[in-house]
Amino acid sequence: MLNIVLHQPEIPANTGNIGRTCCATGTKLHLIKPLGFRINEKAVKRAGLDYWEHLDYQIYEDYEEFLEKNPGAKIYYATTKAPNLYSEVHYEPDCYIMFGKESAGIPEEILYNNQETCVRIPMNPEIRSLNLSNSVAIVLYEALRQNRFEGMQTEGHLRTHQWR
Repeated sequence: MLNIVLHQPEIPANTGNIGRTCCATGTKLHLIKPLGFRINEKAVKRAGLDYWEHLDYQIYEDYEEFLEKNPGAKIYYATTKAPNLYSEVHYEPDCYIMFGKESAGIPEEILYNNQETCVRIPMNPEIRSLNLSNSVAIVLYEALRQNRFEGMQTEGHLRTHQWR
């Protein structure tokens, strides 16, 4: 199972959208405090619609607790400061992909100590960053693609319809 980690997320609607994406993909969501909202806020639930109750998630007091409770985790750190493109690394089926808070990203000391697993999404140099929930979807779906969408429905079928 893939894992998405949000380090100190601030905007409830982003976390709700990410929670919904995690439900749709069978991905576990990890939230590292402090959170910029209460997990039961209407904005979180509204963005996740009725999927939030089905979400597999865990909350941690801080980054150190996250590391302690996930020993040996292979973690990729999504940041605009990374030299590696998100599409050029191999995502293990049980890896963790961490994203930072909307206003500041992942703290520099964490990035500095993990430079070899930092990844970035290419964008125009004039743009500071993408929306957090969009960034999660982009990188998560690349990791899912690399793992052949294991366990996911990959075929769709149109209903039979008589066109006139």
